[in-house]
Amino acid sequence: MKKEKLKITESCGNVFLDLGFSQEEATILTMRAQLMGELRIKIRDKHWTQAEAAKVLGISQSRVSDLIRGKWDKFSLDMLITLATRAGKKVELKLAA
Repeated sequence: MKKEKLKITESCGNVFLDLGFSQEEATILTMRAQLMGELRIKIRDKHWTQAEAAKVLGISQSRVSDLIRGKWDKFSLDMLITLATRAGKKVELKLAA
């Protein structure tokens, strides 16, 4: 059996751009991923059950499950900002040159 050489492509620093998303969509997806990650960390660090997190966040337990499982396609950026705020996080948008 002949071994294939692996082709390794260096990342540009944004996995969504690497996957072929437009700059605009990659930016939104990155923000959504960051917010979801922060929410997951908050839930973990507070040792909340999914039911407790649901109560704090004002959503159903099944939505918390979606959040914890990283189902980013089920959450808009607006909703994630709302959830982060409900969880006591301060959300800011910073623009770079």
